[in-house]
Amino acid sequence: MSSYYESDDLKKFAEIGRHAKPLADEFFKYYGMVTGQDGALSKREKALIALAIAHAEKCPYCIDAYTTACLEAGASSEQMMEAVHVAAAMKAGITLAHAIQMNNHLDKLIL
Repeated sequence: MSSYYESDDLKKFAEIGRHAKPLADEFFKYYGMVTGQDGALSKREKALIALAIAHAEKCPYCIDAYTTACLEAGASSEQMMEAVHVAAAMKAGITLAHAIQMNNHLDKLIL
């Protein structure tokens, strides 16, 4: 069965500039500066962050790309899974924190 997300499409990512090359060029320049080198964070740490975000945002292309990037940067599978759990905990906490908004509104309606 075919899927909207085809793993071979990841190889086509460079084509995002087909209809707006100057914008794509600037994106890739920025992207490379942020992810492609050690800075205050190592490339391994950046790859783990990206993998966690890829899961939180549910991007299968990014999950594939950053699973590979993490391994290439020396991350272990345990570190990768822990990063995913951090993302999951953050999503849960963010969702629950919005209950404060509900509680504030309930207080107005009930009191």
